[in-house]
Amino acid sequence: MTKTILITGATDGIGLLTTKALADKGHTVLLHGRSEAKLANAVAELGGNCESYLADLSRMEDVEALAQQILAKHDRLDVLINNAGILKSPTTRTESGLDIRFVVNTLAPYVLTRRLLPILPKDGRVVNLSSAAQAPVDVNAMAGQGSLSDMDAYSQSKLAITIWSQEMARELPDGPLVVAVNPGSLLASKMVMEGFGIAGNDMQIGVDILCRAALSDEFVDASGRYFDNDAGRFSQPHPAALDADHAQAVMEAIEQILKD
Repeated sequence: MTKTILITGATDGIGLLTTKALADKGHTVLLHGRSEAKLANAVAELGGNCESYLADLSRMEDVEALAQQILAKHDRLDVLINNAGILKSPTTRTESGLDIRFVVNTLAPYVLTRRLLPILPKDGRVVNLSSAAQAPVDVNAMAGQGSLSDMDAYSQSKLAITIWSQEMARELPDGPLVVAVNPGSLLASKMVMEGFGIAGNDMQIGVDILCRAALSDEFVDASGRYFDNDAGRFSQPHPAALDADHAQAVMEAIEQILKD
């Protein structure tokens, strides 16, 4: 059965390749990007069975508008792949004073998922891009107090999305499924080149696991779990994600930031 699938950060890298793979299987893909030109190029490459949505995920008003546009056009979304992410940026602060890595990697996908829950069916799936790079979250830094290095902010933001994935899964025992996936370390993406100065590994490694997480029966009971594609199996995230006090502090910080 064909599905309707939204992928954020779908104009290049693993996002674009995953979008192509899913479109080739006949699914309707909704592409998100923050560059109008890149979106147009991606749509031209894919051809017919797709839609494009423009939004800057570092701006919460854009995230809200993106959700509203999708809700206005669709009454069912089978899969949401929160792929968009950032490691380095010329400006590390958003207009509201938050760390842009936490906003794009953690907060924006949280808000987008929350807003789209009404059209995600019980057997739907939310696939969140995590990473092997995970570190305990400095909730004050996430709230815009103090500063972090690129890698510290990135690794903390990826643990934070892993934490909210498991907590949202607990909140939604009947579905949709919410799973965090490390698609593979040092894949040949623009982010890896910018961050580490190396070409990286074949991105198809990541594409394959994201397609499996979106569609395969092996993930049908995966809600709340973490899949480590470096190990090729479900695994434990960083121990801080399993610390109930730390997880609660992160969730409370997320909710407080989004209230302010």
